[in-house]
Parts: sequence; structure tokens; C-alpha cells
Amino acid sequence: MNDVIGLAPWLIGFPLIGAAILLLGGKATDRWGHWLGVLASAASGVVGFILMFRMIGTPAEERSIDHHLWTWLSAGGLDVDLGIRLDPLSLTFVMLVTFVGTLIHVYSVAYMDHDPHRRRFFAYLNLFVAAMLTLVLADSYLLLFVGWEGVGLASYLLIGFWDTGRPSARENAVAAKKAFVMNRIGDMGLIAAMALMFSAVGSVRFADVLPAVAGDGTGPASALISTGTATAIGLCLLLAACGKSAQFPLQAWLGDAMAGPTPVSALIHAATMVTAGVYLMVRSGPILEAAPTAQLVVVIVGAVTLLFGAVVGTAKDDIKKALAASTMSQIGYMMLAAGLGPAGYAFAIFHLLTHGFFKAGLFLGAGSVMHAMSDQTDMRRFGGLSRFLPITWITMGLGWLAILGIPPFSGFWSKDGIIEAAFIPVEGQPWRAWVFGTVAVLGAAITAFYMTRLFFMTFGGRRPRWTEGQHPHEGSPLMWWPLVFLGVGSAALGAVLGIGGTFTTWLEPVVGQAEHHEPVLPVPVIITVTLVVVVLGALLAFRMYAVQLVPEEAPRGSVLTRAARRDLYQDAANETLVVLPAHGVARLVQVGDRDVVDRGWGVLPQAVSWFGAVFRKAQSGYVRSYAAGMAGGVLVIAAVAWLVVGLGGAQ
Repeated sequence: MNDVIGLAPWLIGFPLIGAAILLLGGKATDRWGHWLGVLASAASGVVGFILMFRMIGTPAEERSIDHHLWTWLSAGGLDVDLGIRLDPLSLTFVMLVTFVGTLIHVYSVAYMDHDPHRRRFFAYLNLFVAAMLTLVLADSYLLLFVGWEGVGLASYLLIGFWDTGRPSARENAVAAKKAFVMNRIGDMGLIAAMALMFSAVGSVRFADVLPAVAGDGTGPASALISTGTATAIGLCLLLAACGKSAQFPLQAWLGDAMAGPTPVSALIHAATMVTAGVYLMVRSGPILEAAPTAQLVVVIVGAVTLLFGAVVGTAKDDIKKALAASTMSQIGYMMLAAGLGPAGYAFAIFHLLTHGFFKAGLFLGAGSVMHAMSDQTDMRRFGGLSRFLPITWITMGLGWLAILGIPPFSGFWSKDGIIEAAFIPVEGQPWRAWVFGTVAVLGAAITAFYMTRLFFMTFGGRRPRWTEGQHPHEGSPLMWWPLVFLGVGSAALGAVLGIGGTFTTWLEPVVGQAEHHEPVLPVPVIITVTLVVVVLGALLAFRMYAVQLVPEEAPRGSVLTRAARRDLYQDAANETLVVLPAHGVARLVQVGDRDVVDRGWGVLPQAVSWFGAVFRKAQSGYVRSYAAGMAGGVLVIAAVAWLVVGLGGAQ
């Protein structure tokens, strides 16, 4: 690896340079800027492939390399170094970000063809890729935080990209602001975690913090960070992950973030940024293992979110918002796995990888449908599109089967691994395996329902429900070739990496080798039960949305359906618990500023002004006035002295 380690900075450098040229080059780069963006992402992918290929040929015990770049700050005993960590975990993310990212760049060339600001769009895409690669390649929490904030900025710019010139411009701007603010809440958790790390260890580098938590292997007494401190750090990191990965209770921004162009949804909200929280949890695994309470909270948050997102997805008629709810739910699976410790780390990342392919394919397929239907997103206005969009239909069908977990498609190998891990018992807490395992199976059943609903409302049905004048057709080859590649990944990637435990073995140098524990139910029983409930959920949706007629106007529905349409009232809860109290405090401050400061304390400056006006008359600038004043002063002093002496003599 030493002969190619010098290439590592170019992983970040290529897209960063691309973004700089496109942002600073101005209109001179409009004609070819989009291809520069594609080239920058692809070049980073080539470097990643070279490094991955060389690491595969490296012995497992040597597959973790910290490459120092430079010293950012040196003051007294404080040295802040910037460096890159290359290991199986970081390189897995590199290949996902660059490969899927490049496909999305190519797709965007055609999708954004008529947009007058296409060059700026590609600049933001390059900026996002550079920031995401900084996040996953960092060798410290500080540099990770730089990338963390970078993807937050790029996400804000891309979600609100259409903030002018469209009827929905104001809503798009509000959605971008909402995502930005909610992510900042989570970021406070990462800042607090770094402060706790530095106070305990004097460093925020992975090489210093993680061994200090885990100890040297001789027992708990060898750890330099106490269980209480580790718990506080773990909970702060979880807060950060909840914001970035749209986990409960900071998940409200994800649905609104669909306001951005569809390639943004595929890149940021399916394959990369929303998975950053899962990366943070797995990278910080030793901290969670040293803090069982924090670890349990991670599992609970994942379980709640996977059900929350699944229920919301069942009632959404907007195709992108249904997929957004699905993303929230699938990230919940990953978060649940990350909280299961060594038994779940590898499957969390495995599902993250397969999800990146099939969900990016589903989002880009949704974009292809929207492109064919004049930007219509309401699935009640679709139906019967399989004959007119055959490539989109087939590739989205592969993604649909993958997310359902039907063997041998990708989701079966990764999500079923999480379900099996959830059924592994924990000593002293026998209830955990049954509760979290049941939640994972229930989530799979609901996933099958809402994804089958989405698929057949779009491509199936007994009759089309299009708006008059629609003429759906397949888009440019630049749009459907990326769909083909992602469809192949949805179909085969899980089997390629899952058979024989190839992927879990690859990650062992980072996450460790999980001890073998039998689930509370035999694995064949778990697989069978999961497949049965998935098939039942899919059949129910098929009957409701393919066999029966789909009403063009959504029926009123049950109480739960109406709640799911409103995201289970998450915005209403945020308004009641956060926004309204904040407005109340702001109004109180306003009243205090107006009535107390301006009116009450306003008397003081008026008095000072009056005294100033009086005494200013004494400063005339005339010598005779000063002499008269001095003489008057002497007379006053003499009179006072005479009076005092006279009174003293009288006594």
C-alpha cells in the first residue's frame, strides 16, 4: 500500500477542484461544466478502485493505515493534525460514494439538460462528494466534523436549488432551511462528544480515543474513559447521527427535502449523506460497547424509526415522499444493527451498501417517471406505465424485489442478516431478542406492503389514470444507463458479497470478529417467517392497488391512515414542543426590550442628556466666563467657611 498511499488525498482533491472550477469559472464553464463534474467524480472513483485493489492484496492485520497530511494547528501542548484513515470501512464508503455518485452525475447531465443553472448544480454535486469523502476518510473526529458540516452545507444548497422561478420556490427554500436547522441540532451532539473526548483523553483522533475506551484488553480497569463518560459520549454521538440520518426524533426534515431535484434525492437522501450517521455509529463501536445504556438507546431509536418510516410510507401518494419514508425506515434497520454490537456492525454496513444501490435506482427511476409525466409526482395520476417505460419498469422492479428481501436479490442478504442478529439474545435481558426481532420482522412486512403499493400504483393497475395530454416515454440513454447499472447491483451485489461471508470477513479488521451466538429461533425459521410475512404484505398491496381500481382522489381513510399522511403528526409535535415555546420566549424578549429597556431604562439616557445640556453651557470657550466662574467659586467657598467658623464659635 505504501507505493499508492500518496494517491489518497486525490480522492477528495478531484471533486473539490471540480467544484472550485465550476463555482469560480462562471458562465465561461456553462458549455462543458457538467462533464467536468462527471469527470471529477469518476477520477475519484478510479483512485478509490486502485486503493481498494491494493488493500485486498494486503494481509488483514495491515489493512488500517493512517496517512498524515499536515499539522493544522500547534499551540503549546496542543497539536491538531489532519490525516486520512484507509481501512476496509472507509474504502467501502469511498467506492459507494464515487461509483453511485458518478452514475448520478451522468443521469443528471440529461435530467438537468434544460436548467439554466446546470453548471452550478454540478458544482454543488462535486462539493457534496468531496465533503462526504472527507467525512469517511478522516482519521479524527475533528476532520470528520469538517466533512460532516460540508455535506450539511451541500445538502442545503441542493435541496433549495430550485428556490426561484418556480411556483414551489418558497416551499423549496423552507425545506432547505428546515433540513439545515434540524441538522445543526444534531451537530451540537458531535461537538459535545468531541469536547468530552478531549477532556478525557486530550485528543479526538480515532487512534487515541477508541483504544482509550476499549482499554488494552486486560479488563475494565485498563480503560482510560469511565463508563459514565463513555455513555455521555455515545448519547451525544447518537444525537448527531439522528440529525444526519433522519432518525427519531430528528427525522422531520427528510420528507420535505424531496423538494430538491430528483438526482439530489438519489445521491444525498439514499446512498450517502443519510448513511453518515450509521458510519459514525459503526466507527465509534468501541465507545458503544463500553456504554451498554447508550448502545441500548441506539437499538431503540433504530427500532422506533424503522416502524415510523414504514407506517408513513404506506399512506404517501407522492412517489418521492414514499421513497423518503422508505429511506428513513431502512436507515432505522441499519441503526438497529449498529446498536447490536459486533453481531450487527457488518450487517449494518452491508445493508447500507446494498441499500445505496437499490434505493438510488428507485429514486432515479422515480425521476424517470416524473420526466415522462411532466414532473407529476402523485401516484394516483400514474398507472399502466410499464408498457411505455419498459427499462424504468424493469430496473425499478429489481430495486423493488431487492428492498422486499426476496432471494436472491440484494436486500435478502443484508436485511435478513440484521433480522437474524436482532433475534440473538443478550445476557440478562431475554426480552430484547423477542422485542427487537419481532419489530424487524414487522417492519419487513410493512415494507413489502408500501413498496408493492408504490410499484403497482405506478406501473400496474387496470387502467391508466393520467392527466389529459400526457404522452409518457423513456428518457435519454444518459438517464436509463445508470438505471441499468444500479438494477444489476440491486439484483446481484448482495449475492456476490454475501455468499461465504465475503463482506463480513472484509470488514473484520475494523469491526472485529463477532462471536457466534444462536438466535432464540432457528435461522431457517426466521428466514421462513420473514419471507411469509413479506409475501403476505405484497399480496395485500397487489390486491388493493393492482387488482382493484385505484381511486384518483385519495379516500378519507382510517385514523392511522390520516395520521400517516401527516407524518404521524411529527411537524405538529415539533410545533408544539419546540417552535411555539421558542416563539413565546422571543415574544417575551421583545416585550422586555420594548417596555423595560426602551421605556423604563430609557429614563436614564434622557436624564444624562438633560444634565449634559445644562453643564455644556458652562463650557463656553470664553476666558472671562471661566474667570467669573472661578471668582464665584472662591466667594462660595469663603461664604461656606465663614458660616462654618461662625457656627463653631457660637457653640
